[in-house]
Amino acid sequence: MSYISGARLLPDEQVRIASTKIHGIGPKKAIQLCYQLGISGNIKIKELTKYQIDQIAQMISYSHVVHWELRRGERADIERLISISRYRGIRHKNGLPLRGQRTHTNARTARKQSKFGNKSSLSSSKSVK
Repeated sequence: MSYISGARLLPDEQVRIASTKIHGIGPKKAIQLCYQLGISGNIKIKELTKYQIDQIAQMISYSHVVHWELRRGERADIERLISISRYRGIRHKNGLPLRGQRTHTNARTARKQSKFGNKSSLSSSKSVK
């Protein structure tokens, strides 16, 4: 079993399918990755050599934004929206739907969380004496 960029690649899956388990790599990038390395996308992970797995990991780390870097960027974008008080930022902060979905009868979970306050907003709003 191989781990690349924090994702577990199952040995019985094809390379192009297994590489889509990595956060930030979709089907199209997986096929491009196999083509650039000269590896057939239909080969199973267990048939790859250690050198080929290292090549895949190296190519992903140099040419793609994946896993924690991608998540950090997404979080920074959300924090920016919150800091400038954009509508989407306020909705993120309150835990409500962002893209105009109906909340009167749907989005029950989001409304419930915002009514009671999620853990991050509760901990920051209360002061310990």
